[in-house]
Amino acid sequence: MKPLSQRQITIIKAIVEEYTSTGEAVGSDTLDKKFNLGVSPATIRNEMVRLEDLGYLKQPHTSAGRIPTPLALKLYVTELMQKQDLPVTEEVSVKERIWDYRQKLDRLLQESARVLSEKTGTIGIACTDTGEVYSSGYANVLTLPEFYDIDVTRTVLSMIESHLLMSKIFERITDLEPVHIVIGDDFGSENLYPCGMAYIDFKAGPTTGQLGVIGPARLNYPYIMPMLTHLGSLITEISSNWE
Repeated sequence: MKPLSQRQITIIKAIVEEYTSTGEAVGSDTLDKKFNLGVSPATIRNEMVRLEDLGYLKQPHTSAGRIPTPLALKLYVTELMQKQDLPVTEEVSVKERIWDYRQKLDRLLQESARVLSEKTGTIGIACTDTGEVYSSGYANVLTLPEFYDIDVTRTVLSMIESHLLMSKIFERITDLEPVHIVIGDDFGSENLYPCGMAYIDFKAGPTTGQLGVIGPARLNYPYIMPMLTHLGSLITEISSNWE
């Protein structure tokens, strides 16, 4: 693929961050006013057309603006996103929430899924190699525009209720990153194209599994990724003495 210019990279980053915040297509005027790119709106529009041709942006039928494709979102997460640390207050809050459930794995994972859903406004999930699936926060996604499509919502909810379907998705992801990102075509289902998932692998005593969140592709990755990393560390700490 043709290398991107610094200007194109800057535009992708700005569009992803604006779209993540608003859920609406981003126009050249918005970029010009909010991100001070140093070029005219006409130049921004021309670059957006080029980025659309390259597969980084797409134009919804009802809007003059553009939204990022899964290709752009992955570029943002892997190369453009400014890494963040979880605030200490959040770390303490999460530990307090799950610590009382440290004696029993099923309750620990259910509470972890609940904490994730409440903190991120998405669906929190936990799956184990023993075939259990824990989830929380279905209502969170029903107000998001990506889930106004009943086929999308039905597919997501059906997937979450099936350990087999979840396992098939995890098997498709072969990267070695500590936090795995699943966006668009990664799911292997047309109905899941607008969706995103971020998850970690965990080990708790003899049990292994995955812990993560599912929502729109425009997840708040800078916040969700350190949150997952922290929860994974807590589960490791809690289960360190389990047989």
